[in-house]
Amino acid sequence: MRSTGREDDLLAEEARRIFRAEMERRGYTFKQLAERLAENTDGEAEEVQALINKVSRGRFTFAFFIRAMRAMGVTVVGISPVDLA
Repeated sequence: MRSTGREDDLLAEEARRIFRAEMERRGYTFKQLAERLAENTDGEAEEVQALINKVSRGRFTFAFFIRAMRAMGVTVVGISPVDLA
């Protein structure tokens, strides 16, 4: 099956929603998350605005997602089955 890009857009939106939900659930602001990421990655700072942009687009690597979830103390993330057709 040939990709139209629609599936990627839907998955990016789902990634954004999951990320934001975990932030809200734990009461994190982007500034606080940027500080935690810097603490947990040997000072590799993520600018707050860059973090906002990255999450808003929903286009980030899975490695970044894991790093951010760990920084917030997330150990389990639920993903619902979705029909992309």
